Amino acid sequence: MSVIEKSQSMSAGEPAKALWISTVAFTLCFAVWTIFAIIGIRIKQDLGLNEAEFGLLVGTPVLTGSLVRIVLGIWTGRYGGRLVYTLTMLAAALATFLLSYAQTYTQMLIAGLGVGLAGGSFAVGVAYVSPFFPAEKQGTALGIFGAGNVGAAVTKFAAPFVLLAWGWQAVAEIWAVGLALMAIVFWFTTTDDPAYRLRRERGAASKSFAQEFVPLQNVQVWRFSLYYFFAFGGFVALSLWLPRYLVGVYGFSLETAGMIAAAYSIPGSIFRAFGGVLSDKKGARSVMYTMLAVSAVATLILSLPAASGGGSGPAFGITPVIFIVVIFVLGFFMSLGKAAVYKHIPAYYPENVGAVGGVVGMMGGLGGFILPIAFGLLKDMTGLWSSCFLLLFAIVVISLIWMHLSVKQLSRQGHSAPVAAT
Repeated sequence: MSVIEKSQSMSAGEPAKALWISTVAFTLCFAVWTIFAIIGIRIKQDLGLNEAEFGLLVGTPVLTGSLVRIVLGIWTGRYGGRLVYTLTMLAAALATFLLSYAQTYTQMLIAGLGVGLAGGSFAVGVAYVSPFFPAEKQGTALGIFGAGNVGAAVTKFAAPFVLLAWGWQAVAEIWAVGLALMAIVFWFTTTDDPAYRLRRERGAASKSFAQEFVPLQNVQVWRFSLYYFFAFGGFVALSLWLPRYLVGVYGFSLETAGMIAAAYSIPGSIFRAFGGVLSDKKGARSVMYTMLAVSAVATLILSLPAASGGGSGPAFGITPVIFIVVIFVLGFFMSLGKAAVYKHIPAYYPENVGAVGGVVGMMGGLGGFILPIAFGLLKDMTGLWSSCFLLLFAIVVISLIWMHLSVKQLSRQGHSAPVAAT
């Protein structure tokens, strides 16, 4: 019996309201989380930062927003998503507003730690939204919620205009006020999720932290984490790396490369909702198989040398048109995979969505932090721009083999997966 069936106090419109308001809130959170992608460029100029210092500044919110997802996911299970989501947004808004008053590099890094809380909202939202829906609709619901990743594109498009008109401090302040207002709207327009409501009605004691982490002993959780490390972390990494790649390999102008990267981000976020629908209809496992198989082919193609690298590339290599087409195909299937991974979690771990979802989300976020660094190191070591795609190809192949062997082992043992995740 599902949480919804056990709880009879939920009105007909509550699930839809919780989903759409949570999605808008997550969109704003993601816009704040990626704010350094724009204002960091001006801060770098103002403070005279070198590349390493700039990379740390931009990466700090990504790192902290990933690590904090475990704790926020567990707190959501203990205190309810409505309270935790609201407080997370308010805390991130305060840190973002104070960022505008930072004068030194150290102060900006400290503010960046607080800005990173906005990225942790993903674990809260997953644990909050999923109990509102039955298992056969959770993929669609979480896919729609995850489409809030489009907030990164909102910042890329809107922040430069605000920055040019009023300065980077104004960007921080306006984004902070917008997030604070969203927190207030969220608190007054949503209700506690059914799972938390049911525990409160029964007076059930909260799980200990040790109990919350019990599922993490299951290697399956880390297998899901690897999938998300590629699907989400790889997607974020490519969004950040694409401008540099297109400029360095094909000689595109920075403006053109930036627009292509922004165009890559938007559909890649929106199609996550479609991935959720497919996971409900076809099964998350089928979507994962397809995503990994197509991604393996795409990354292998992109690993080939470019046909034009300032006139020095081989004639048989990848042309700019082919590159852009294949990278967009890869981004599309990555988005389907992001939704499929999170379809598995409430199906396999309905009582530990916060903890398991937090760990998987953390690993995905760490992918967005680690992979761009790895891309740069590989480029320096090998001199090959396409080495980044060789790394992604290796991750995909390992994921595909691990998944296939695990599924075959379950079949031999006579264990069937939850219906929603097959």
